Amino acid sequence: MDSKLIFLDIDGTLTSPGSNEPPESALRAIRAAQARGHKVFLCTGRNYDMLRPLLKFGFDGAVASSGGYVFCGDEVFFDCPMTEDQRDRALRLFAEGGVLRTVEARDASYCDEGMGEFLQQSSGGNSELLRWREALEKDLGIRPMREYDGRPIYKVVFMCSKTEQLAPAIESLEGEFYFLVQDMMGANCLNGELVNRKFDKGTGIRCVCEKLGVPIEDTIGFGDSMNDLEMIETVGFSVCMENGSPTLKKKSDLVCPAVDADGLAWAFQKLNLVESDKTEP
Repeated sequence: MDSKLIFLDIDGTLTSPGSNEPPESALRAIRAAQARGHKVFLCTGRNYDMLRPLLKFGFDGAVASSGGYVFCGDEVFFDCPMTEDQRDRALRLFAEGGVLRTVEARDASYCDEGMGEFLQQSSGGNSELLRWREALEKDLGIRPMREYDGRPIYKVVFMCSKTEQLAPAIESLEGEFYFLVQDMMGANCLNGELVNRKFDKGTGIRCVCEKLGVPIEDTIGFGDSMNDLEMIETVGFSVCMENGSPTLKKKSDLVCPAVDADGLAWAFQKLNLVESDKTEP
């Protein structure tokens, strides 16, 4: 079997939403796949700071910040923060619409005061919403917006109650940014991400392939939510978790068991990325 590049979303795919501890079965599968010559990358909306706790598990690199920051080992392949003008317009328009904001720099994240209360009033929701609720409740290093010091940012996560609140920002920014709105799945909350049109998870994957000289057909991507769509549409073979978005499942080549049901280990065996006995308990 030719060596593959494997790309894993984090929240809802590699870990339970908001967690930094993958199931042991997933870690065994990843290590076994690497031992066979495959490279395993994180492919996530998280910035470098928020994915850092997972690097101890030996990943080969990451497509971080939804494709805005890409690295392999110690080498940075791509680095594209917003311009100051883009950042200032986005933050102003969201604030004027009463939209709650979380801004992500490379090494820090800042959120509007009131985010925690807003999330507590929401129920249900997808893995992205659950991740932010967990991050705020467990204090995973997200600082209040008043401490934001103007450092370059790669992405803005937005939350609000009504679509109309986003209208001014969409009118002004949609030529430069994607508004990636998540499936609500019953949540009384509209949440999504503002991502630069210069990149996405798919372009990040193509960047890694180009730098490493690997054809795109030798890539496999695992995701669970609609911010994984570009990854799913780019890779040679796509996998969606059973706990994932119904829309994403329809677009994927394979649906595997949920993250908390040893789904990654199951899929790695199904796709012959590991020997059949390498991920058994």
